[in-house]
Amino acid sequence: MRIVIAGGHGQIALRLERLLARRGDEVVGIIRKAEQGDDLREAGAEPVLLDLESASVEEVAACLRGADAAVFAAGAGPGSGSARKDTVDRGAAVLFADAAVQADVRRFVVVSSMGADPKHEGNEVFDVYQRAKGEADAYVRSLDALDWTILRPGMLTNDAGTGLVRLEAHTGRGPIPRDDVAAVLAELLDTPATAGLTLELISGSAPVSVAVKSVAGN
Repeated sequence: MRIVIAGGHGQIALRLERLLARRGDEVVGIIRKAEQGDDLREAGAEPVLLDLESASVEEVAACLRGADAAVFAAGAGPGSGSARKDTVDRGAAVLFADAAVQADVRRFVVVSSMGADPKHEGNEVFDVYQRAKGEADAYVRSLDALDWTILRPGMLTNDAGTGLVRLEAHTGRGPIPRDDVAAVLAELLDTPATAGLTLELISGSAPVSVAVKSVAGN
């Protein structure tokens, strides 16, 4: 498969790129800074320089054309203010989804956030983030031209992955290593029957492939 990842230099994205490249997929990562390119090449991905905060739908669609799947894994990141939560976590996600529709890329996987909700209350930066992610998820769900899956991991850690997870519509809160998030994303890309599902993910007792198969088609 040819897979295009927005936010290609993110911690989860780099892990995912390594997994996909290792199994023989052609991986493209969209990055904002040229100096990030070497990290993607080392992971086995082709870097494409494009700022999703200023790019047009046509420019992003050009990156996506010919892809079998798209993954939105971009984020403003820790330390960013409310304005960038809106322009990246919401705005870039909406742009990437519109571009996928224009490029006729149906399979679309989103890395969201547990608790994301357009109606989330509060004025702290994290509250703005949860609203932005919720609004982006709602927009993606509204697009009939996409076979979308939305993944909402719990508290992300840099612990080594165990390959054992809990993946359900509602899991309750808990930690999850980024390694395991990447492994689940790779499995979701291989499982089109998970289209139309919003799934929460935390560490658990089921092997990744079993956990994904158990929710497929639900």
